[in-house]
Amino acid sequence: MPHLKELAQAADKRKEVIDDACKVLDLEVADKSGLSGMAIKAGYKLVQGVKPGFVRQAVDDLLDDFLDALDPIYQEAVSSGKKPGDHLKANSPRMADALLGITDRRAQNAKRAAVKSMYDKLRPAAKKHVEAAAPRLAEMLQKHAPS
Repeated sequence: MPHLKELAQAADKRKEVIDDACKVLDLEVADKSGLSGMAIKAGYKLVQGVKPGFVRQAVDDLLDDFLDALDPIYQEAVSSGKKPGDHLKANSPRMADALLGITDRRAQNAKRAAVKSMYDKLRPAAKKHVEAAAPRLAEMLQKHAPS
């Protein structure tokens, strides 16, 4: 059974996955509203302003870990004959915990104090936002998942 990390093996395929992941991130941030949405948008703008291409580089840096974290859910779907995207949506709390575990570890070691501070402020509500992103993440996974 192929693994999700295989998505990142070929340079051209990796670029496509990163492009789509950045689009998902942009769309999710743009969809946020209210006070928490304003905070998320401000935080995202701050992160984008760290240096040109910072968000894309962060996605690239996190991609392998994220694919490894999502692979057990993907493997469950494949072994049970379910569509991986549907299974990911159905397991959005597990997906959010897996992804946030990675970003939590990375944030602890962040070199830029502003990035770490913004992460710490936004982290308490992060799980619900990551769960809300499950449909778009699932669609992206379905598009790129090894068959």
